[in-house]
Amino acid sequence: MAIAALAAFAFLSPAFAQFAPEPRPIPVPQRAASAPSTRAAACHNGASFEKFLSELKQRAIAEGVSQRAIEEGSPYLTYNQGIVNRDRGQRVFGQLFTEFAGRMAAPYRMQQGQQRIKTYAAAFARAEKEYGVPPAVIAAFWGLESDFGANMGNLPVLPSLVSLAYDCRRSERFQNETIAALKVIDRGDLEPDEMIGSWAGELGQTQFLPTHYVTYAVDYDGDGRRNLLRSAPDVIGSTANYIASGLKWRRGEPWLEEIRLPANFPYDQADLTIQEPRSKWITLGVTYPDGRPLPNDNLPASVLLPMGRMGPAFLAYANFAAYTEWNNSLIYSTTAGYLASRIAGAPPMHRPAGSIAQLPFNEIKELQQLLVRAGFDVGKVDGVLGQQSRTAVKAMQIKYGLPADSWPTAELLARIRGTPRAQPAAAALPVMR
Repeated sequence: MAIAALAAFAFLSPAFAQFAPEPRPIPVPQRAASAPSTRAAACHNGASFEKFLSELKQRAIAEGVSQRAIEEGSPYLTYNQGIVNRDRGQRVFGQLFTEFAGRMAAPYRMQQGQQRIKTYAAAFARAEKEYGVPPAVIAAFWGLESDFGANMGNLPVLPSLVSLAYDCRRSERFQNETIAALKVIDRGDLEPDEMIGSWAGELGQTQFLPTHYVTYAVDYDGDGRRNLLRSAPDVIGSTANYIASGLKWRRGEPWLEEIRLPANFPYDQADLTIQEPRSKWITLGVTYPDGRPLPNDNLPASVLLPMGRMGPAFLAYANFAAYTEWNNSLIYSTTAGYLASRIAGAPPMHRPAGSIAQLPFNEIKELQQLLVRAGFDVGKVDGVLGQQSRTAVKAMQIKYGLPADSWPTAELLARIRGTPRAQPAAAALPVMR
């Protein structure tokens, strides 16, 4: 989920990988899967894993973790080089938004979400009253992250967390997550052998990282535990708490609505960084897909074009920021918002009239390199079209007199190269965040 540590599709949470049904607790690991690499200790002044772990335990005690919880968790705090290799070697994939949303926001998932809202009506009503988060929003994340608990992951999280803590790529972050996992044990929410989840340490039916588990999990079924693996009411209440308190959901406001743009729409205004009242969008000819007018009010919103001017168009409201905070992938966050709208009763989005070309991965990376040479900050030159790259693309489209919809095209790449338009290469699709 990521809850966004593991944002984007680079991190293979159960939303993007197939796992076995809910696993049983596994036996206590007897030994590490493999020895730590020398690179893993580089950020710890060459300290061995054993020394690092001893110091981490002392830090956990200093932060209030009991000796009992340390002892219970210790058999699981083993190093697994395979997890570290997986983290370093993860690869992202590219997919058009309509393809991804068609699969992940499929009618069966919408129907299951609606059924869960009926089945757990009391918990959903309580969550909406206490936190202001609509049932459809909670249900959409629940469905995307684990198919409502069917696919939560099948690996013990403690070895994953401590292995990633010892590795230097995100050491401090995963040291915090390891200590938080021990706090979950200390609080009595889960036993160490119950802590089965994704390879990167996410737990439960909406894939909470341990720090979020400690901070936002609530006991909604009244059994004295916050069990996000087994208790649907706890999942509902905790997810609502995280969305409201952690992601700053605005009670009573919308999140994402499909719209229709006129042919003469100024596409340079379609940007999540540009917010205008709905009354302003009305003056630019924006309507609902069926031609109905937007409300003529001052509620701010942005025009979002996840696939450029030829793809579907949406109004993204202030609450859409909760989706991009949950997972900063534009495809994931837009899909989650769209699925929530479908569960809440919105019709299916309108599909593009024809196919939409997407630059292959290697050409996205080349485009980023050319943008950097032109003076733009695109973040990493990695073939991933994030917000900084999209902003730079729009600026170059304006420069060359092209429709400024932030969608990179072969024509734009050719203009920047200063060469005739090239034929698209047969290569992997780019990642569209």
